[in-house]
Amino acid sequence: MFDTQQETNKQALPLTWFANVRFHLTQHMWHKAIGTTVFITGFFWIYLHLLKNPVFTTTEMPITQIDNWISFQSWAMPVYLSLWFYVSLPPALLATRSELYRYAFAIGVTCCIGLLIFYFWPTTVPNLIETRNMHASVDFLKSIDASGNACPSLHVATALFSAIWLHVILRQFGSPTWALIFNWIWCIGILYSTLAVRQHVLVDVLAGIILGALGAFVSRWFSLKYQ
Repeated sequence: MFDTQQETNKQALPLTWFANVRFHLTQHMWHKAIGTTVFITGFFWIYLHLLKNPVFTTTEMPITQIDNWISFQSWAMPVYLSLWFYVSLPPALLATRSELYRYAFAIGVTCCIGLLIFYFWPTTVPNLIETRNMHASVDFLKSIDASGNACPSLHVATALFSAIWLHVILRQFGSPTWALIFNWIWCIGILYSTLAVRQHVLVDVLAGIILGALGAFVSRWFSLKYQ
């Protein structure tokens, strides 16, 4: 399903699913570590620049009844922050450089679409009542990532993009059902946490789901077609 080298396949296929995971983690470790770090650093530089220097008038996103139902929940903060580990898993489990380059291009295009939207249509999340008395962790988060660049939520888009790719990779490894379910529970938890820590409202999340799903499915289609 992936564009793996024949020699790599011969080594990987007889292994158990967990041994497959361990084997793929050891391939091109420096490329993965450096590439992921450079990508996240570059993304954040552009993201924060757009956040602090909007070119056009900022639009405040609407609050839905669901946003009113979901109160602030401090337990969701670790889940929200776990995205930065979660998004590193799919590339970490790829075996060849060609796979890594294709993946980097796909998620890069997905993020660039979001950044272009932020440039031409800057948005912000309303100042919801309970966020005025935040505890330290949320206060620190908002001091770094203010409630701008809201729609679509790239937190949601990259989480869903990663979940779809990770699901395909784990299935290729012959992973047990519980591993596949855990992947989706983690992803859904991240999506929900964006609402629970008041970084996004429902409209942002839905837009992020559309962006992430389109990016993942189109990139998977190209990956299958040109493997």
